[in-house]
Amino acid sequence: MRSRFLRSRAGLATVLACCTGLTACGGAPAVSTKPARARSTDATVLVTAVPVTRQLSAYAEVRPIVPVRVRAAEAGAIIATRVLPGATVRAGEALATLGGPEIDALLARRQAAVSGARARSATARHLLAIARERLALDLDTRQAVLVAQSDFATARAQLMAATAELRAANALRTLRAPVNGRVLAIDAADGERVSAGRTVITLFAADQLWVRASYYGADADAIHLGMTGSFRPSAGAAPVPVRVVAVAASLAADGGEVVGLAAVHHDGAPPRRDDRWIAGERGIVTIDAGRRSMVAVPTDALVLDQARWFVLVDTSKGIERREVIPGPVHGWQTFVAQGLRAGERVVAQNAYLEFHHDIAAHYTPPD
Repeated sequence: MRSRFLRSRAGLATVLACCTGLTACGGAPAVSTKPARARSTDATVLVTAVPVTRQLSAYAEVRPIVPVRVRAAEAGAIIATRVLPGATVRAGEALATLGGPEIDALLARRQAAVSGARARSATARHLLAIARERLALDLDTRQAVLVAQSDFATARAQLMAATAELRAANALRTLRAPVNGRVLAIDAADGERVSAGRTVITLFAADQLWVRASYYGADADAIHLGMTGSFRPSAGAAPVPVRVVAVAASLAADGGEVVGLAAVHHDGAPPRRDDRWIAGERGIVTIDAGRRSMVAVPTDALVLDQARWFVLVDTSKGIERREVIPGPVHGWQTFVAQGLRAGERVVAQNAYLEFHHDIAAHYTPPD
């Protein structure tokens, strides 16, 4: 009987122990009142606000401000082109020759006009000499001499005008470079007939180059005339100081705004020959858009999640996820444009691990 009683007490104790264990382990979850764990100050940093120069960078290209078009002044045919695209030319250098029946007829008319004006001038000079002789013999009046002088002056003026027109017609046969520069394109081939005003060769002036860049969105709205910056060629040449001299009044087809920048020479001297840009040269242009105060955080403190940036802010209530908008990067620091205040502490060590420490509660792997 005693052993049965002992066994019964042992069984009851076992049941009570199991119930106590189930209550502690598998019962209803108790709400934890444990405060947020303290974090070592070595894992967090105090962020501060610093003045930052806002820089707007874009891909740019050196291009002519306005291309120079060499046109045919009269209708004719291209006889000989003496340059190729990319060739360097000097002002006054012959580029091509214009010929054909139209040019030949024009020269013939101009030559005939010169011959007629020369004959009239010779006749007027001879009549003036006769009038002077008759005046000396008292056979004519002074008025007749004055009329002969006037006729001779008119004939000489007509001869000079006809000679100038002939010279101009001869000059029309040769198309010459109006400025120093480089050939961009040949618009008419040898033997091709062209009309008056047709572009035959396109040049760009060597001293009329600028940098063109396209900016988008908020960067385009922030740019205005007079801003300064630098252009760094992709070939590795030294950066060139530039200034914004033109901003397109309307957007381009791709939604960008075209900005034109000219070289800046601080000493006021003209650019040296070896300082001139090369048309078609490409690089990165950076414009200084003023200074503003921004909060600097270690780049390791930023966490990218679902295309948004976060930092972990250490507050009195624990670790808080804070969405931010990153700005420019300088060395190991990133400047935050929005979402963080100076004086707060952010997690700078193992931020990704801390951000995703409860990933198992939100993600169940597939079976």
